[in-house]
Amino acid sequence: MMTAIFVFIKTELGYANDVAADIVDNVENVSEVYSTSGQHDLLAKFNLPRDADIGTFVTKQVQTRPHVRDTFTVITFSPFLPKGG
Repeated sequence: MMTAIFVFIKTELGYANDVAADIVDNVENVSEVYSTSGQHDLLAKFNLPRDADIGTFVTKQVQTRPHVRDTFTVITFSPFLPKGG
């Protein structure tokens, strides 16, 4: 079983597309990365093993990517799925 986490990412100005491409190409367990409007530039979804250290994953694998300025992580639990899904 996996744990889904969502990481809102602020990038340096002009680098949102570069950061998104870098994460998709180089960070394990990424599911998808979306451009967003508002306080954050990107929203990335990661599916991590249940026993993964989420804090270490975010600080070592996401926050250290080039041109990332800040992150905000949402940890999920008890997913609601459509019937048959």
